[in-house]
Amino acid sequence: MSRPIIGIIGNSYLLENEYPVHAGGTMLSESVSGVSGCLPLIVPSDPRYVSVDELLEACDGFLLTGGRPNVHPEEYGQSATAAHGDFDRARDAITLPLVRACVERGQPVLGICRGFQEVNVAMGGTLHPEIREIPGRENHRMPPDGTLEEKFALRHVVHFTPGGVFDRLMGAQEVMTNTLHGQGIVTPGKDVVIDGHAPDGTPEAIYIRNSKGFALSVQWHPEWNAANDPVSRPLFEAFGEAARAWAAGQNSWSLKTA
Repeated sequence: MSRPIIGIIGNSYLLENEYPVHAGGTMLSESVSGVSGCLPLIVPSDPRYVSVDELLEACDGFLLTGGRPNVHPEEYGQSATAAHGDFDRARDAITLPLVRACVERGQPVLGICRGFQEVNVAMGGTLHPEIREIPGRENHRMPPDGTLEEKFALRHVVHFTPGGVFDRLMGAQEVMTNTLHGQGIVTPGKDVVIDGHAPDGTPEAIYIRNSKGFALSVQWHPEWNAANDPVSRPLFEAFGEAARAWAAGQNSWSLKTA
C-alpha cells in the first residue's frame, strides 16, 4: 500500500548566494517519513509553478514549515516596518489560501513556527513583529551561537489547557520545547483556539475549532529529534494517522478523538 503524500512547504534560498532553489530541512522529511509514516514531497511554494487546487489534489496533507522570511503584514492589515524582517510574498500566495482550503475540506495540515503564524493570519488573525520587545516577554529567538544541538535544545515549558486537544494528544499538561522564533500571535483568527502558552504568555499551540479534520500548529520546532522526543512523536504520529484517513477517504481524525 502506498504511503500518504505530505506536501512540505519549501522555502526559497540562494545556493552559494547565486543559484535559486526551493528547499526543506532534512529533519522535516525524516519526521514525515519516519514518524508520520508518510511520503515527504517538497513543494515549490510559488504560484508561478503550482496552484492551490493542484496541491490539494496531489497531496493528502501539508506541513507548513518554519522559515526566515515572515508573513507580510499587509496580509493582516498592517504596514511593513524594519522589525517585520524579510518577506516571501510567493509563499504567502500559496500557503494562506491553502490553509483556508484545508480547514474547509478537512484535509490535514500541521503548522510549525512560520507555519503556525501562517495559520493564524490565514484565519484573520494578527501578529506582533518582535515579541522580545514586549515588556515581560522573553527572547524566543534561536541562539546566535552554538551547535545545532544547542540551538534546538529544550528551553522552556509550554502549558496546555487542561483537558484540551494538546493535553489529550500529549498526555501531559506541561511539556518542554525548543524555541526559535521572533514573531507571535497578537489576535487569534476566526476559530483559532490558543491551547498552549509559554510561561511569559506567548501563544505556543493552536488548533482550528471548527475544522473538519486535523488542523494543529505549534510555535516550536517539533521536527528536531522527532522520533525520540516525547512531545514531537505523538504530534507527528497523529498527523500521519490523519493523512492515512484522508487518503483512504475516511477523514476519521477529529478533535474529539485526539
